[in-house]
Amino acid sequence: MTVELVLIMAVWAYILLGVFFGDLGPIETFRKSTPRLAAHIEKNLAIGRGFKDARDGKVIKWGKPLKK
Repeated sequence: MTVELVLIMAVWAYILLGVFFGDLGPIETFRKSTPRLAAHIEKNLAIGRGFKDARDGKVIKWGKPLKK
């Protein structure tokens, strides 16, 4: 019961912050930061930064793709 109450209060606080702060609220902040976050993720995918093997935790070495 406590977990549900905390989640409901968090959602309610998020909505109220959006109402009171308007353009400076959390919803607008996420809307503005989404393109930057997507570009950052796309860059990491392109260069292979931060990926680890799930079996042993070693960083994966990236190389040129094999030609078919």
